[in-house]
Amino acid sequence: MTTAPHHPRVHLFVTCLGDQFFPEVGENVAKILGRLGADVVFNAEQTCCGQPAFNTGYRDEARGVAARMLGLFDDCDYVVAPSGSCSTMVRVFYPELFAGEPACLAQAEKLRNKLYEFSEFLLKVLKVEDVGAFFPHRVTYHDSCHLLRELGVSEEPRKLIRAVRGIDFIEMPDYKLCCGFGGTFSVKFPEVSVAMGEEKIRAALDAGAEYLVANDSGCLMHLAGLIHRRKLPLKTMHLAQLLAQQGP
Repeated sequence: MTTAPHHPRVHLFVTCLGDQFFPEVGENVAKILGRLGADVVFNAEQTCCGQPAFNTGYRDEARGVAARMLGLFDDCDYVVAPSGSCSTMVRVFYPELFAGEPACLAQAEKLRNKLYEFSEFLLKVLKVEDVGAFFPHRVTYHDSCHLLRELGVSEEPRKLIRAVRGIDFIEMPDYKLCCGFGGTFSVKFPEVSVAMGEEKIRAALDAGAEYLVANDSGCLMHLAGLIHRRKLPLKTMHLAQLLAQQGP
């Protein structure tokens, strides 16, 4: 297990969706890490990790975008991202992307070794389960595909959720199924994507959940759109938003 410095210097990699659509997620990550003693910094030069182009088959374009990431986080102990998919891109696919470029590959390996998804950073590095959150509602959790299947992160978010005071945590039926977003998959195959999203929402409602929590803003954006259009009694929430909830 990794042991963090007493006051680790942590760069927040906020991700594209966080920057453009869910700024409150990054803000809450910074607040939580700060409360836990981390020195949180943000490099405004960061852009996309290159995943959209990579997943669509544009490897050269992805490599160009990803190369901008490599030297941005040298002056820190860790990099934390509130996204399983972006964390996977750096940790799993950067070595593949830069396999033919030794200098970039060395930088990529250095970055991947200190980059963590938010929930695994709390559990594995800071060794914290209870962050002092309070949320008296029934909540279920959606495992995003990259986080679960590529990084193997499953219990970390659940431990954090169960430690929230007042919460009623319930698992959905078939909770490991994809929500149907899949990045550009949802654009290329919208009918299939919508059908998969509706199945996920139905599972959450069948569990009696008031809130559907996930660690990836892409999944939440997809599901929230379906919920809104159908006027369903279910709300979506990023794990960082949940853990930032305070109460008595």
